[in-house]
Amino acid sequence: MKDKLSPFLILLAAILWGTTGTTQAFAPETAHPIAIGATRLAVGGLFLIVVVLIIGKFDFKNWPIKTTILASLSMALYQPLFFSAVSITGVAVGTVVAIGSAPILSGIIEWLYLKVRPSKVWWCSTFLSILGCLMLFSNKESVNVDPFGILMALGAGLSFAGYTLISRTLVEKHSSISVVAIVFTLSAIWLSPLLFIFDMSWIMSLQGVGVSLQLGIMATGIAYLLFARGLKNVSSSTAVTLALAEPLTAALLGVFLLEETLNITSWIGIFLLLLGIGILMWTPKKSDSENEIMLAQKE
Repeated sequence: MKDKLSPFLILLAAILWGTTGTTQAFAPETAHPIAIGATRLAVGGLFLIVVVLIIGKFDFKNWPIKTTILASLSMALYQPLFFSAVSITGVAVGTVVAIGSAPILSGIIEWLYLKVRPSKVWWCSTFLSILGCLMLFSNKESVNVDPFGILMALGAGLSFAGYTLISRTLVEKHSSISVVAIVFTLSAIWLSPLLFIFDMSWIMSLQGVGVSLQLGIMATGIAYLLFARGLKNVSSSTAVTLALAEPLTAALLGVFLLEETLNITSWIGIFLLLLGIGILMWTPKKSDSENEIMLAQKE
């Protein structure tokens, strides 16, 4: 039963991530996107640490320090790389390259690292989802392809793919909540200098507090906890493809809450995204790729 629920947990995590853009739209004007990203990790890490202390789930026995540091660095790097890419090359191009490259990079890393070739179902689903993502953002703005911005976006995609693969190895031997609590607390520490660089006065307002709590607790703490639990029974490449539900959620929230409009191409993109994710969700669990992963881990 848990195996069947795992893809839905990852999908729910992606939906929570998709609320990030809408939440940021309600942030005070003085809030810099990178400062919001750093605050998000700080609040999320603190929230998870408190939850772990309350339920008594801390267990440092045989804890892999190097792996944990790599996971935390991957998540910490993702925040400034993504926000920098968006600011340099635009929201549409930056988002599509960062989020769209993550599944492909994850599949390549999984192929090289675990010696496992992603399944045909994964390739089909990922192709449809990325194509849908491209079409979804086609009407957002005029295309501004800045080479440095593209490089930053690819770095963000690689960081998220790396975080997913590394976290999967951690949650196999340790409780999900302990993993995300430690990883996100470390990530917040790596990014803490940013809190002294940018103007943080906005966080003292009622609006700033609300945005920080929503992003930190719901879109980070709870979302990544769900993601980590799902990773126990889902391959990293599959998880990253399912995470493409994030831009889908963001687009729909923009339409219904921020009164944004989508053209016919974007609606077709939404359909393709839903189709790609649906194929991955309702394919029999024991795909060739995931069976091979299990064999590789046993060897």
